[in-house]
Amino acid sequence: MKERLQKLMAQANLGSRRSCEELIRQGRVRVNGKVIKLGDQADPEMDIIEVDGEKLAFPERKTYIAFNKPKHVISDDGAGDDPRRTARSYINFEGHLFTVGRLDADSEGLLVMTNDGELANRLTHPRYRHTKTYKVTVQGLPTQETLAQWQKGVYLVEDDGTSYKTAPCSVSIMHGGKETILRVVMTEGKKRQIRRVASSLGHPVISLLRTHIGNLALGELRPGEWRELNAKDIRALSTPADELRAIPRVRSVRSAGSRKPAATGEAPAQSPGSRKPRRPAAKPGDRRERSERPARGERRDRDDRGTGKPARPGRPVRKKSER
Repeated sequence: MKERLQKLMAQANLGSRRSCEELIRQGRVRVNGKVIKLGDQADPEMDIIEVDGEKLAFPERKTYIAFNKPKHVISDDGAGDDPRRTARSYINFEGHLFTVGRLDADSEGLLVMTNDGELANRLTHPRYRHTKTYKVTVQGLPTQETLAQWQKGVYLVEDDGTSYKTAPCSVSIMHGGKETILRVVMTEGKKRQIRRVASSLGHPVISLLRTHIGNLALGELRPGEWRELNAKDIRALSTPADELRAIPRVRSVRSAGSRKPAATGEAPAQSPGSRKPRRPAAKPGDRRERSERPARGERRDRDDRGTGKPARPGRPVRKKSER
């Protein structure tokens, strides 16, 4: 796409637009070997732009693509012997693209592809708690207790025998009946997580469609179609869903030996060998009765004996009539 030369030169870090305009006025800028004048345009992907005989190097243009993944299409590049089509094969774009929000082959809906690795990380890493929203059709009508259990987190067992608890999420009923449509908003997305949780709660998934990443909606894209995102779309993509406010955070679980003090001033856990030994219990004859203890003034007098200091008078006791 053609743009004014001073804008392209500023993008190439040659200085401000005003300083770049001065370079153009001085006749130091050429496009395809021809000296240009102020107001001329060029396409950095098609034209050769030179300043003082040196070709300009432009940073890679950031590209953001929304794609409606059909069923039976895999999100990653796939294995060499996998005959299924990949989502990347639909996108007519050169260069590497990161996939934001992978979906299993049986699921469909919104994927985002970009060459912006920093944004891709912020949208996918669980610590950023970015939301993805799904329209999930399940068998039967889940009870409120089942939905509450789903929202708090469910333990799932992996193939190697280890287990983990899913992060809290938001689950609400859009339409109930023999087949119930749920709206599920999540901040994490492990392999086939929604399907596994639904099955463990007795409501297997019939269909699964991702409708949003952040506030970016799938919109009118048909399965297999894609479009480039504009600045407004990218802002929506980067903004989490409103349900995030109601999803509690999960503190990372640490072992007792490495646990850090809490922000509330909780003392760090001590290992058994570092604890101070307890004082032995006092014997019955070791403690004096409270009535046998000396008064405050008498204790001061006793403490001063043998030190060479004059005894300090005790605090006089006032009678009620003197108060």
